[in-house]
Amino acid sequence: VIKLTSNFTIAQFLAREDFSKRYKANHPIAITEFMYPLLQAYDSVAVKSDVELGGTDQKFNLLVGRDLQEIMGQKPQQCMLVPILVGTDGKQKMSKSLGNYIGLTDHANEMYAKIMSLPDNQIISYFECLTDIGDQELSELTYSIENQSINPMGAKKSLAKQIVLQMYDQQSADSAEKAFESVVQKKEIPPNINEMFVSRLDDIAHQKLSNFLANTKLAKSNSEARRLIAQNAISINNIIISENINFDELQLNQTNLLKIGRNKYVKLILN
Repeated sequence: VIKLTSNFTIAQFLAREDFSKRYKANHPIAITEFMYPLLQAYDSVAVKSDVELGGTDQKFNLLVGRDLQEIMGQKPQQCMLVPILVGTDGKQKMSKSLGNYIGLTDHANEMYAKIMSLPDNQIISYFECLTDIGDQELSELTYSIENQSINPMGAKKSLAKQIVLQMYDQQSADSAEKAFESVVQKKEIPPNINEMFVSRLDDIAHQKLSNFLANTKLAKSNSEARRLIAQNAISINNIIISENINFDELQLNQTNLLKIGRNKYVKLILN
């Protein structure tokens, strides 16, 4: 480790944009953060890498790999950088931990709906990064959206369908589009809703809502459940419910409509 660190100076690492900004703002930088690019660079040495592929946020780390390879007597690798894909929030890069991701294994309907939730300013970026659209067509689409000569909704539907088609078939893509139009645009309740039986109301009332959603797989994790609750995206019989809801006050029926997010419904049946 000491031999590895002796090959670089603090000044070289402070040249990295994010380190430089934090240093100038007097924000702390841990020594372990300097170790990360060094260890990633040593990966390139260990495997005698010819090419390393990474996002634009990895540029500094990839270049450190080139430098270290030269120091170790190897031919420096070529670095290929790809754009960072912004998540469905339109702000931060796509990340499962941030809950702004589109999963490759998401159901076709869910995948389509997530793409449709994108801010309009991400339409072109998604077309460019995730489809085979040609440069000319992309340029024309960009011009049309910027000049408001087309409705962004139409472009987004085309995008959603193309991406779903990459993971599924034509029938699934068509079905996902119809489901979105019915449930989201027309506010209709899906005809075939999954049912969940709860033996006693106490089964829900004596635990946090986020725990109930996660334990019953209605949310993929507690963190996702908490995020949905914070966004007022959970409702029963059209009543938005919070984390510490008093279920006795809801006066639930034997059959209740539980809505999770924008387009997920479950019949909650109390025995």
